[in-house]
Amino acid sequence: MTDTATTPSAPPAPSAIEPVSFALYDGDFEAFSRALGESFRRYGFAVISGYDLPQARIDAAIDAAKRFFALPEAVKAQYAVGKGGQRGYIPFGIETAKGASHHDLKEFWHMGRDLPAGHRYEDRMPPNVWPVETPDFEDKVAWLYDALDSMGVKVLQAIAHDLGLPRDQFDAAVAEGNSVLRLLHYPPIPADATGERAGAHGDINTITLLLGAEEGGLEVKDRDGQWLPINPPPGCLVCNIGDMLERATNHVLPSTIHRVVNPPPERRSFARYSTPFFLHFAPDHEIRTLPGCATPDNPDRYPEPITADAFLMQRLREIKLL
Repeated sequence: MTDTATTPSAPPAPSAIEPVSFALYDGDFEAFSRALGESFRRYGFAVISGYDLPQARIDAAIDAAKRFFALPEAVKAQYAVGKGGQRGYIPFGIETAKGASHHDLKEFWHMGRDLPAGHRYEDRMPPNVWPVETPDFEDKVAWLYDALDSMGVKVLQAIAHDLGLPRDQFDAAVAEGNSVLRLLHYPPIPADATGERAGAHGDINTITLLLGAEEGGLEVKDRDGQWLPINPPPGCLVCNIGDMLERATNHVLPSTIHRVVNPPPERRSFARYSTPFFLHFAPDHEIRTLPGCATPDNPDRYPEPITADAFLMQRLREIKLL
């Protein structure tokens, strides 16, 4: 799913995180919530197997992205129009991990939520742009956005339940959230490349849902500083806690530092594609410590709330997208 080459590759290192079956969501929600919660509390990450998204439609969306990224640079540059990288094309050499001295080795496309004319968030959630050179791009990519948006709500319901909160605790906060689907292309790596495909970073948002992680490279920094590989079997969805939810849970759920390392020499000529969905709260949602997440042993780190939009703008400046 993640590249078009057919040359066999060396098997990736075993994944550090055991998948949780999505069949439990309907079959045993208590067990699903508990298993996800244990994984998130331990790693800040979880892996979901057996998701109910049609693989053919996922593949079609990724294929549309591949065809866009194969266009000439001058053509792609026409779509580098979004403030802060919110929409459209973000060229190679722009995004830089916080504190890093070199930009990431990637280019990507952003799609956000479609809003009706006159919506109260239209000044902070601009309209999408679409490449005319790949006419099926909009239909295929918009489907993937909606599918991952719906899946994200289900994951948040499990998180809420595991925290002892109402199952619908986050439903309203994300229903019109400033969520973004990122179509990522990591080009082949030259032998003298400087930097990494994605430098060590934490995600800004509430939770992230990632398809395409079975192509090696994703690593998570464990509590002891060791980097753990996340190479799930095909047909899995990788989920991780973002900084917004870490703050809201007073660090009960950690936003773990992660990266995408450069491939070994035998894979340097292969591109890597993935589709992270960054699920956000609505811009005016106040991020405040959730009930039960501040205790005598874990005092409230954030007594003052902050809006999701203010938090986002602060972080976009740090990674050089603003």
